[in-house]
Amino acid sequence: MEKTRIAVAGAGYIGLEHIRVVRESATCVLSAVVDPSDAAAGIAAKAHVPHYRSLDELFEKDRPDGVVLATPNTLHVDHARLSMQAGVPMLLEKPIAPTVEQAEALVADADRYGASVLIGHHRAHSPIMARAKAVIDEGRLGSLVAVMGSAMFFKPDQYFADAPWRKRPGAGPILLNMIHEIHNLRMLCGDIVAVQAFSSNATRGFAVEDTVAINLRFASGALGTFLLSDTAASARSWEQTSQENKAYTSYADEDCYVIGGTFGSLSIPTMRLKTYGNAEDRSWWKPFDVSVADVTRDDPLKHQMEHFGQVVRGEAKPIVTARDGLQNLRITEAIVKAAKTGAVVETAYS
Repeated sequence: MEKTRIAVAGAGYIGLEHIRVVRESATCVLSAVVDPSDAAAGIAAKAHVPHYRSLDELFEKDRPDGVVLATPNTLHVDHARLSMQAGVPMLLEKPIAPTVEQAEALVADADRYGASVLIGHHRAHSPIMARAKAVIDEGRLGSLVAVMGSAMFFKPDQYFADAPWRKRPGAGPILLNMIHEIHNLRMLCGDIVAVQAFSSNATRGFAVEDTVAINLRFASGALGTFLLSDTAASARSWEQTSQENKAYTSYADEDCYVIGGTFGSLSIPTMRLKTYGNAEDRSWWKPFDVSVADVTRDDPLKHQMEHFGQVVRGEAKPIVTARDGLQNLRITEAIVKAAKTGAVVETAYS
């Protein structure tokens, strides 16, 4: 089979990861690197592919089968529109756009062009997430009642010294980190229809939050709580528990989600199950059947690239659509608003 030609636009940290996985792919091949920097020219030369300084130049000289848009957030909308106009399927990194208003306009454009858009919420391709969703969909937990989640980690001072914009409005862990969690929770528990939040900057004293407590209401009636902090010295985050990103030290005894239903609970990513074997004899006085669901741990970026190749070839529909990207951003912005106002913010969207 002839390999699917994928160009990568943006040669920053995440762009380099996309370059890595497409070069390792059995079904896709790197066709070009697109980035205005001189450093990107060296990256392209090392990969033995052409270097282009703009998407216009790429589409004019060497139209790929698909393009990964790993460019800065502020350029997502413009670059996505260029790809739509060129008729090139895209993997657009999250967030889909800097604001909900821009994201809504981009979704409308995608509909008008009939564009093929996969949004880069890479955890959606995690084998852990797939297994957890299967356990829930099989009904082993019964009807979902509640979820407890956390993303608590400690960002060092150098993180903020290297990029002072991270201390200012428009940054903060809600906008930078929570959007990952939103998609995970939506995958596992369904649509989120309302949020409440308290935020604090008491530890760092920056103009943005460092810690947030969030309440969630799901369309099913299930409720959730989520603790988010970039100043809590804790391992209860996806990166430090999933063992998927080798750049992080991982702790196999920690979980970042616990999902409870009427028959039992599932802790993720340890995949520890506690269920009642007799649905007619459930009680807190009764012991659980305790087990661990089998799971494969693998690089979700690799699986995302294989899925993108299938999307480009017309073999599959995107599992994270432009509308998913919009809704994830809408919920994230609603948390920001709820934290500022103290109000319950509705997030339902059709």
